[in-house]
Amino acid sequence: MTMPSVIHIVDDDPAVRDALSLLFETEGFRVKSFANAEEFLGGVEEETPNCVLLDVHMPGRSGIDILKSLNGENFPAPIFIISGQGDIPMAVEAIKSGAYDFIEKPFDVESIISRVREAVSRNAQASGANTLTFPGAETLTPRERQVLTEITAGSSNKEAGRNLKISPRTVEVHRARIMEKLGARNAADLVRIVLTGEPPAA
Repeated sequence: MTMPSVIHIVDDDPAVRDALSLLFETEGFRVKSFANAEEFLGGVEEETPNCVLLDVHMPGRSGIDILKSLNGENFPAPIFIISGQGDIPMAVEAIKSGAYDFIEKPFDVESIISRVREAVSRNAQASGANTLTFPGAETLTPRERQVLTEITAGSSNKEAGRNLKISPRTVEVHRARIMEKLGARNAADLVRIVLTGEPPAA
């Protein structure tokens, strides 16, 4: 019998915590909820979850602060940032700090569940298999590896986002970071680096 996936929900609004907890428990997840950064950081030391839903705007330490404390890029579970509609700069900063993707309020229940399930599943697969070997591969996060696999398969930002269940904007941010880390100037450079193992031409 497989153990249920564990989700940590971090939000200072008790109504949001209760609603999300009920939603995921109904879907068979085991849920722990936290009202602030200190509670969550204490809880995550005791048990690493399979996924985290983290509100970006909280009194005291914000979601971005928590991401940085966790070293979000190397955290073993996908972290979704919960943000208000139109808070794009904050969402982009969160992705750069290691968030997997962002979820806008008000929530679309079916979308949240499918995106979280997909993220947990892909994260488990990525942990079990690391097939990318080329110069600079070790500098990429698990999320960046997933995006790179999509790019080198010829997917557009929109297609990659659809396949990975993340937004095209999130793909865009990851793509820019991958190119910066690998010294690629364009998608053709990325494909060359991955397929031939050679750095881009000067």
